Amino acid sequence: MVEAVDTLVVGAGQAGIAASAHLTRHGISHLVLEKDRIAESWRSRRWDSLVANGPAWHDCFPGMQFPKSGPEDFPAKEEVAEALAGFATSHNAPIRTGVAVTSLKRTDGHPGFLVETSQGMIAAENVIAATGAFQQPVIPSLIPENDTINQIHSASYRSPDALSDGAVLVVGAGSSGGQIADELQRAGCKTYLCIGPHDRPPRRYRGRDYCWWLGVLGLWDLAAKAPGTEHLTISVSGARGGETVDFRRLAHRGLTLLGRASGYQDGSLLLNDDLAENIAAGDANYLDMLAQADAYVDRFGLDLPEEPQAHVLPDDPDCLTTPIRTLNLAEAGITNVIWATGYRQDFSWIDLPNACDANGAPYHQRGVSPEPGLYFLGLPWQSRRGSTFIWGVWHDAAHVADQIEIQRNYREYRPESA
Repeated sequence: MVEAVDTLVVGAGQAGIAASAHLTRHGISHLVLEKDRIAESWRSRRWDSLVANGPAWHDCFPGMQFPKSGPEDFPAKEEVAEALAGFATSHNAPIRTGVAVTSLKRTDGHPGFLVETSQGMIAAENVIAATGAFQQPVIPSLIPENDTINQIHSASYRSPDALSDGAVLVVGAGSSGGQIADELQRAGCKTYLCIGPHDRPPRRYRGRDYCWWLGVLGLWDLAAKAPGTEHLTISVSGARGGETVDFRRLAHRGLTLLGRASGYQDGSLLLNDDLAENIAAGDANYLDMLAQADAYVDRFGLDLPEEPQAHVLPDDPDCLTTPIRTLNLAEAGITNVIWATGYRQDFSWIDLPNACDANGAPYHQRGVSPEPGLYFLGLPWQSRRGSTFIWGVWHDAAHVADQIEIQRNYREYRPESA
């Protein structure tokens, strides 16, 4: 027996929940399948102390309620999951959990799809792949596996207590790597952090959060990254009520900063001579944001207090002025390596010729696939800079649902007889 639905949504994270709400707005019958629990990535694929990187007033759907946090707070990961699940319940989202989707194929002689799941086959006119941006953790094959070094991805990191005794090397200085390294150093672990190119925005400036500044400056709606910045990460944190990430200050507290890891030889990690360059570029991004904010305040005559101290950078620590180029892991006492090196998308379950390129990246225009009836949601930069944020995916989901409704109207059109 093949179950039939109009639109099948794969994934019940923030993307799938937003899709369901907008499909309901159009009156489109649909079903959401989730292989785990609702918002599972927030629950079990993040470290224990993680909080949202944006304040509650910003990182939410319209009408979404956080059980504990006020508007200016940064909700803990479990609270975010609870808020998403509560939103789904309040919208009567038809979510079926514990069901994995294993393949998607075109139905012969029919415009729809045949979807294989762990609980049987489903026929669907439309499919929204809402599995998000963080699917397969990426660990570079740089340090050989051995019995003395515990290598994990940041997705598997939980807390300092869960690591082996000894020093820790964190590779990657985006939001995950920077926050994890800071937590380890505060817990008394000797910590090293490899830093590549990154943006380093102010958490707050002149009484407003970074998210607010990106909004009024129009930067959330950038349609694509500037040329040459495709691989930049953003180091921002909501920890301890939200604070600006400053790698110099972390170093002055005991963290050892390193350049990008480029190789491994005879037990030593080889490091690029780019630490000062990467720190300087992050500083330039930080100072540019301050300058744009100041110009906005002056232009519109806003009554926001000046913050001259925010423009003053700390002195360079020794590890920046005299960078390490070769790090012998054994001599440094490093027994743990945490790779905060991102994720790759996995759409291998989609068996359609025009869905993805040779590298597995989906072809799409604002989430609309060239394969009729197939849609994507939750992709990085799907339509704008904010697409992977909770509020950003809400807007992308509206567009995808609108496109499904438009196509439904075309299919249902029947010309009047003469």
